[in-house]
Amino acid sequence: MLTEKRQEEIMRMLKEKGSVTVQELKERFGASESTIRRDLNALHKAGKLVKVFGGAVQSEEKMNVKEEQVSLREELNRDEKIRIAKMAAKLIEPDDFVYLDAGTTTGYMIPFLSVQSAEFVTNAVSHALKLAEKGFRVTLIGGELKAATEAIVGNEAYVNLQKYNFTKGFWGTNGVSLHSGFTTPDINEAMIKKCAMTHTQTRYILCDSSKFHKVSPVSFGEFGSAQIITDKLPDESYRQYENIRVASEEE
Repeated sequence: MLTEKRQEEIMRMLKEKGSVTVQELKERFGASESTIRRDLNALHKAGKLVKVFGGAVQSEEKMNVKEEQVSLREELNRDEKIRIAKMAAKLIEPDDFVYLDAGTTTGYMIPFLSVQSAEFVTNAVSHALKLAEKGFRVTLIGGELKAATEAIVGNEAYVNLQKYNFTKGFWGTNGVSLHSGFTTPDINEAMIKKCAMTHTQTRYILCDSSKFHKVSPVSFGEFGSAQIITDKLPDESYRQYENIRVASEEE
């Protein structure tokens, strides 16, 4: 088979499956491992796919620049978000000092929180109100209110966060990428997320599987800088990463 035709077929397989391995491509085309790796290298350099250990996954260049209102995002993949939130809530232990990022999935954690001695700091107005209603000690950082996400952002919020040191933190994200890490559309929110992560011992990113292979304009953390809690692996290529935790349906 000609190189061009083989590479076209590789891309077709990726579109159908989301990932391919060197071994299955060798068997599919009856080609040597070195030939398959040359194909993957060429397609990777062309930006058509992303090479990973033992194979390749779909290109992570699906840029997501649009930011929906909170009311719209709350119902998007709701069941998956609740499952993730239940698992995350169980990770909070007595006397933890917790940062809770603005976002719908982090917000779904609140009904499942039970450790009353834990203390919270958040940049989400709605999260602060719900935590206070449940009897938790909560601090809402000061700063500029961003209406679309109901998050506190800006220089004042950044300065306020720098004085804290958290035992655990939970963040939402608009995209998860092996190369770009955790991303969000807004530079101001990215600054706050990154600052809080820097001041946190154990970090958790909460995201449903639809966020993988997506990139927003601004990165706030590297892929390996936090544990990721999701509803399922987006494809088999992610099984090798020990920082991904899948919430079971029994959560």
